[in-house]
Amino acid sequence: MLRSPEMSMFRLVAVLAVAALVIPAGATSAPEAAPALARQAATQVNGADQDAPTKSIGFYVGKNLTDDGSVLLGGFGHEPSSHWLEVVPGRQFPEGATTTVGVTGKAGYPGVLSEIPQARATSRYITSNYSEFAGFPAPLTNGGLNEHGVAARDIWSPSSERLLGLTANPQTGPNYSDLSRIAMERATSAREAVEIVGGLIDEYGFSTYGGNSHLFADKNEGWILVNYGGSQGLWAAERLGPDEARVSFPGYLNPLPLDYQDHPGEFLASDNFIDVAVDRGWFDPRSSEVFDPQEIYAGWQPDERQVTPTHPWGNNVQAELERELRDELGPVSLQDMLAYVRDPRWSHDRSGYGHVAQLHDVEHPDLNVLWTAVTGAVTTPFVPVYVGAEDVPPEYKQHRYLTSGAASEHVAADYAPLEATRYATREFKRLMYHTCEHPDVFLKPVTARIEEFERVLLREQRRVERRSLGNDDRRAFLTDYVQRRLLDALDLGEDLTRAVEDRTREQFGIRMPAGRELPGETYRAESQSMNRGDGLTGPANAIVHCFREGIDDYPREHGSYRKLAGKLLPGGPS
Repeated sequence: MLRSPEMSMFRLVAVLAVAALVIPAGATSAPEAAPALARQAATQVNGADQDAPTKSIGFYVGKNLTDDGSVLLGGFGHEPSSHWLEVVPGRQFPEGATTTVGVTGKAGYPGVLSEIPQARATSRYITSNYSEFAGFPAPLTNGGLNEHGVAARDIWSPSSERLLGLTANPQTGPNYSDLSRIAMERATSAREAVEIVGGLIDEYGFSTYGGNSHLFADKNEGWILVNYGGSQGLWAAERLGPDEARVSFPGYLNPLPLDYQDHPGEFLASDNFIDVAVDRGWFDPRSSEVFDPQEIYAGWQPDERQVTPTHPWGNNVQAELERELRDELGPVSLQDMLAYVRDPRWSHDRSGYGHVAQLHDVEHPDLNVLWTAVTGAVTTPFVPVYVGAEDVPPEYKQHRYLTSGAASEHVAADYAPLEATRYATREFKRLMYHTCEHPDVFLKPVTARIEEFERVLLREQRRVERRSLGNDDRRAFLTDYVQRRLLDALDLGEDLTRAVEDRTREQFGIRMPAGRELPGETYRAESQSMNRGDGLTGPANAIVHCFREGIDDYPREHGSYRKLAGKLLPGGPS
């Protein structure tokens, strides 16, 4: 193994954080920039930047490990920006239509935007969009679920420093969000999603932020694909079968046989996948019967747990979580996966949303459903959003809270009525912040009431599906149902926020920030920047999270707090 102490995940994350932030836009070449990056990285190991690239989590459970024979895919992305829900309609495009891909010169690894051909027809899909990643044009997406029952999660997967040192300046080709979006637009199976993404990288290249992966799944199987930084066109994918549970935290690949091209049912990769390592002297095919992409191209191995300020419980613990899914929760149910994505070990202020797809045979494509929490599921209900729904309420669409540039200009009149509505993401963030201030008091009763609401939704799904199939206007019926339940969820969130805030004021008071020492300034701490960093240290600079040692043992069954459901609010959902 080529794992020296300096290439531990802790050090690697620091390297990638700096690499993603400090490559100068005017640099003449990536190799010239790499030594400077390495020197700067050495000063960042204990700094706040060490956790910058940690971008998401994904859970796959094969159909032989679930309680009803469905494939389950869950997870979320980590982004400090605005998030909103969108049902994207299928489209027809004229011959010659193009779509814009890539990154700009403002990205950590600078690039240029380009146009590539758009498909003549694109599929309908559900996704959570978000607004900010420096140099990556919004709206951004990490996947979702399309009308063909193909689900996708996009998860960080750091490439090694030596590989990232080869990154072109400027780089070209689609970025991770472009690839996720195009897979949702075009794929009819998980394997086809891999072929589409791999084919795009082969033809147009890949614009990296430091390394990435995708989890694709359909009703039969899953595939994990890792796309590597370094501008070498490197990607590889392995099949996930019906008896497998897989956790990407970050995404990883198992070793591939040297003759992987003779096993296309299990492995797919770029034609140069091993050749690049051989040509650079990183791998001798006479030395091994397998090629380990984690060792050669990633420089880290899974299951070397890392605890950072944004992951207080830890990350890079894949095998432990795969065992939990397979052995402790198996056979895994839909509600088990809802609770797992909600788990406070990883669901916190960095959790942009929550997705769970239950993939199985459906009687009509419109009945493919993505259970969606509009922001971190630790304090947000999942609501079933059907692909057949025409739209979501304005409260779940884009608003200016946490949206890049919102503070620099007044709202455009065209968007004022949308901005005037309540914003679901903001409301559930409020509930998270109140709940996580005193999680020993509030986490269990808040979770209990949210999961009581979800149990009603779980029980009514068969009836909703039957009624939609018998309805002359199926999409209007599904749209009405989805919108009503999303608004019910928002009402519940507002009621819970009010209840927790009232209890907090009465029992603890609202804690005010201590802020920073700013000699010579007269304004109060409450008027200082609310962002992390800039002089904040220790607990004051921590991420907001509800996880505390001793509150409970995890994993936890959905509904395990049901006796506390009425502690904060009387009554229940109808």
